[in-house]
Amino acid sequence: MKRVVVGLSGGVDSSVAAYLLQQQGYEVIGLFMKNWHDDSVTISNECPWLEDSNDALLVAEKLGIPFQTVDLSEEYKERIVDYMFNEYEKGRTPNPDVLCNREIKFDVFMKIALSLGADYVATGHYCQKSEIEVDGKTVYQLLAGNDVNKDQSYFLCQLSQEQLSKALFPIGALTKPEVREIAAEMELVTAEKKDSQGLCFIGKVRLPEFLQQKLQPKDGQIVQIDKNDPIFDRESDGLSLEEELKAAAQKLNYAPTMGKVVGKHQGAHYFTVGQRKGLNVGGTTDPLFVIATDVETNTIYTGLSSNHPGLFKKALFVEKSEVHWIREDLTLKPGERMEVMARIRYRQPLQKAVLHQFENGMYVEFEEPQSAITEGQFVAWYLKNELVGSGVIS
Repeated sequence: MKRVVVGLSGGVDSSVAAYLLQQQGYEVIGLFMKNWHDDSVTISNECPWLEDSNDALLVAEKLGIPFQTVDLSEEYKERIVDYMFNEYEKGRTPNPDVLCNREIKFDVFMKIALSLGADYVATGHYCQKSEIEVDGKTVYQLLAGNDVNKDQSYFLCQLSQEQLSKALFPIGALTKPEVREIAAEMELVTAEKKDSQGLCFIGKVRLPEFLQQKLQPKDGQIVQIDKNDPIFDRESDGLSLEEELKAAAQKLNYAPTMGKVVGKHQGAHYFTVGQRKGLNVGGTTDPLFVIATDVETNTIYTGLSSNHPGLFKKALFVEKSEVHWIREDLTLKPGERMEVMARIRYRQPLQKAVLHQFENGMYVEFEEPQSAITEGQFVAWYLKNELVGSGVIS
C-alpha cells in the first residue's frame, strides 16, 4: 500500500483531500505545519494557528488517520519571512505563497514526509497533475484545476519535475461546492469553515505592522504625476527587437519635480504598484493609484484613476537566473520565442503573450498592455491549461 502524507492545514480543502486519498486505498498520515510563533502581528481572531491545528486534529481523528504537528517556524523565518523583508526593503513586492510552496511545503515538508516512508505528499490545492512521455522519459505536467474560480496552479509555478513527481492534488478535478458537499456528508468539522485569506500558514497578518518589525517608518512625500507628462511618450523607432522590448519593460524614472506633492507617507517600502488604499489623500476627482515607488529617495509616485498611463506596460523582464521551466523539455534557447497565455498575479484572467529568450534573460511581451506589473511578483506562462514555466518579474 502506498503511503501519503497530507499537509492538513485545518481547512476544508486539505480535509477532503485526505478523505479522498483514503477512499482510493492509500495509507494516509496527516501532518500540520506550524510556521509561525509571533502573535503580535497576527489578527488573532481571524485564523490563529492553534484553532487550525485543532481542526486538523479533529479531521484526522474522524478519518482515523495518524496525526502530528511539525514545527517549521525556523525554516519559514529563514526562507520566507527574511526573504520578504529583504524584498520589501528593496522596494519590491514578494509573493510568499508561491515561495512557501517551493521552499516549505514541497521541500522542507516533503523531506520530512519522505523520511516517514511516504511515497507522496498531498495538498488541498485546486490544480491537477498528469504525465506524458518525452524522448522515452516520464515528464510531469502541472494542469489548472477544473474549478476556474479556484484554480491555484499559479501558486505552484515554481515547482520542479522532482517535486511534481512526488506530489498529489486529490481535489483538483472538483469544484469548491463539491468539496464542501463531501466534507458535509462526512461530517467533517471544516465543512463550513471559511477560506483563510492570510499569509501561507501564518494567518491574517497586518502587513505594515509585520514589516515595521524590521523596516522602520520614515516620512516621505506622495507625488502626483500628470497623465500627459512627456515621460509617457515612448519612442521606439529604429530600435532592434531587444531594445524595443527593453524600452517597453523598463521602469520609468520619475522625479519629484515632475509632479505635485499631494501628501505624506510613512515609508515607500510599505507600498506597492497598483495600490489604492492607505494613501490617505483626499480631494481628488478620481482615486489615486501608486504608479511607482522609490525606496532610495523614499518617494511614492501616484496617478489619477485606474487608466493612468503610468500603471500600464506592454512587456516585462525576467533575469536569466530567475527563469524557471517546469517543463524543462520546452526551455527556450537565446533567439527563440514562444506564444503563450500568461498571468502576472493569481486570479488574473490569462493574457495572450509572447516569450522572447535572450542571452541575459527573457522578455514577456503582452498583446494588451498590463496594469500594475510589479517587481518581485511572479509571471507564469501556460500552454492551454498547462502551466509550463514562470519567473520573478524584475
